[in-house]
Amino acid sequence: MMAKRKMSLNELSEKVGITLSNLSILKTGKAKAIRFSTLEAICQALDCQPADLMEYRSTSA
Repeated sequence: MMAKRKMSLNELSEKVGITLSNLSILKTGKAKAIRFSTLEAICQALDCQPADLMEYRSTSA
């Protein structure tokens, strides 16, 4: 979505108000959870819906 909006990680970090390291953790899928307020801020900055950013992955084998 960032590429679609031509926005860098630095720009998104500034608009959302979270650190680059935390944003990177979210982007790589290594985060265990995300606050709704953070998700809302990211969606506002990227003009998208939460479903545009997330996908379900089963952890069972």
